[in-house]
Order: sequence, then C-alpha cells, then structure tokens
Amino acid sequence: MELLMFGLVLLQVLSPCFGFPNGAPTSACDDMVPRHSGVQPQPTPAPYTILTSTRTLQTGQPITVTITGENYRGVLLEARSAASTNALGSWQLPPPDTKFLQCSGNAQGAITHANTNLKDGTTVFTWMPPNNTSTIYFMATVAQQRTVYWLNIRSGILTKGSEGIGLAAGGNPGMASKGFLLLLAPCLLVSQMLPR
Repeated sequence: MELLMFGLVLLQVLSPCFGFPNGAPTSACDDMVPRHSGVQPQPTPAPYTILTSTRTLQTGQPITVTITGENYRGVLLEARSAASTNALGSWQLPPPDTKFLQCSGNAQGAITHANTNLKDGTTVFTWMPPNNTSTIYFMATVAQQRTVYWLNIRSGILTKGSEGIGLAAGGNPGMASKGFLLLLAPCLLVSQMLPR
C-alpha cells in the first residue's frame, strides 16, 4: 500500500512536467497538438471562436485577434494559408500571460501561453500580415486545463484587399465600381434631358 501511495504522489508531482505550463513546445508548431502525455483532444465542438477585427488583409495594417468563449489556460495561435502549415506574419507585443513561440523559423510566428493563469475574451492579440499572402486564416489550440483541450479551432478566411482605397471590413471591391456606375447613370440621363 505504501508503494502505491508513493507512486501516486510521484505521478502527481511529475504530471506538470508533461503538461507544458510555460507554453507549447516548438514540436507543436505544425500539427498544433500539445504534447500532454496520454491526453487526447476533445471530440466535441470547441466552446471557442476566433474573432478578427477585419476580413481584409492590408499591407502594414495590424489585425486584432480575440479568442472568445470560456476562460482558458493554454493556447497556441498561428496564422496560416491553405497551401501550408507554416506560421505566417508576425505577432506584435504579446498580451500578459502569453509569449512568442518560434514556428517555421519565424521568431514571432506564433503565440502561446507563458503560464497557466486564466485567459479570457479580453485577451487581445495583434498580428501583422506579410506582404506576399493573399488569403489567411487563424488556427488555435485552446486548453481549459491540461487534460481538456480543443484542436484546429479556425477563424474565417481573410483575403487581401485592394491597396490605396480603404474598404469597410469584409467589403467587396466589385461593389465599389457598381456603386460608381449607379451614381453615374442618373447623371448621364439628366444631362441628356437638359436643353442644349
């Protein structure tokens, strides 16, 4: 019985070593699977949503990203394209209780937790898009605790907007030209009706 108790105490002491309380390891960058020994992702839909400040990528324009839902302790967050699992762009100053994780050779390619303090929907991340990407989405693994986590939480797709003319979030450049034509048509009709 004493040996069994010793084993349980030892297991309890060692278990944090297998949970990565100070952030995801770089080995998780590609598949985003936390290396929590003996733990599988939750099979149910995630109680989290990734929200972005815009659906349009503009060179030099930062995008804010928020994970909404229940409080969580662990996170791994990256921007990706459909063509690869590389972490794209660069995250700006990490919010409290988070830090950068070097992924795909990019020193600021991912964000992870720095500790197991609770994080919530007020934790806002800021990301800067690269110059050479036309579409991206954000991907996250979120852990409520070491044994409860969800994999492959995705945002909506963000697409490159036209440079120069600022469009509203989610705006369609084609709509701008249609609007111009709708304004131009009455002007042409009125000019045809005026006496010469």
